[in-house]
Amino acid sequence: MLKIFSRSKRDELDFSILGADMHSHLIPGIDDGARDVVNSLELIKGMMDLGFKKLITTPHILWDMYQNTPEIILSGLERLKKAVQLEGVDVEIHAAAEYFLDDHVSELLRKTEPLLTISKKMVLVEFSMAFPSFSIKNILFDMQMQGYQPVLAHPERYIYLENAKDFYDELKGLGCLFQINLLSLTGLYGKSVSDLAHYLIKKGYYNLAGTDLHNLQQLKRLQDSSMVNGLKKLLDSCTLINTQL
Repeated sequence: MLKIFSRSKRDELDFSILGADMHSHLIPGIDDGARDVVNSLELIKGMMDLGFKKLITTPHILWDMYQNTPEIILSGLERLKKAVQLEGVDVEIHAAAEYFLDDHVSELLRKTEPLLTISKKMVLVEFSMAFPSFSIKNILFDMQMQGYQPVLAHPERYIYLENAKDFYDELKGLGCLFQINLLSLTGLYGKSVSDLAHYLIKKGYYNLAGTDLHNLQQLKRLQDSSMVNGLKKLLDSCTLINTQL
């Protein structure tokens, strides 16, 4: 039986069935996520209370805004791990990245620079949520040619695909894995995003679930039991591999 609610705290969601969260912004001060170490620890403790046992945090690499490198990210991870240890928090925490598919990523691939991976060769990617990019397929192909498995972050948030849903079929046909933002099930991003999330759930297209957690306001939304029906549908319709990370 799927465990959705905590036994000890009635009406609080329990995400322990997922085991790992593989999309968040917990390293302080390097993107639009946690502001400082104190904020990071608040978010981490909140995620543990929700039942997560493993956290794979994924800072943005979006060269026009966040010029993060593996060195910056991994250095930030080590500082965060030390703070977690000093706080006496028992959680497994790793870091990858959320790569925005742009010219910078194309250049990384051209130079065969190693990309940060969620697990094995899985790389979390995103593209513009404002308008379609004509270079996406080429970059995805280049990634795959180097042995990487693209994981598309929050496909439900590309609302300009509402009237071009066959593009989702194309991306699946190209071998992309899909990751849902659990916050999309709360209505946080609006009705269009929620509707697209349920469309993709019905298609069984999601492979991974992530919080995409940035701040305490989003953490509060994750604690809202109103999302339980959407979570049940997700677990019933899609085969998620979070526990394999």
